[in-house]
Amino acid sequence: MAKIKIKQVRSAIGRNKTQKRTLEALGLKKLHQVVEHDDSPAIMGMVNAVGHLLEVTK
Repeated sequence: MAKIKIKQVRSAIGRNKTQKRTLEALGLKKLHQVVEHDDSPAIMGMVNAVGHLLEVTK
């Protein structure tokens, strides 16, 4: 399965609880932190939900 790199580029301050929990579920705790995940439908759904806070590369 292909891997994607996800980087948080915008703060979660002022966001609703579900968006903050989605970032936690992706493993993101700090700004400019990069995590690597498989390119699965579940992960891509989470990325789409908070995509305005993230930068995604393959």
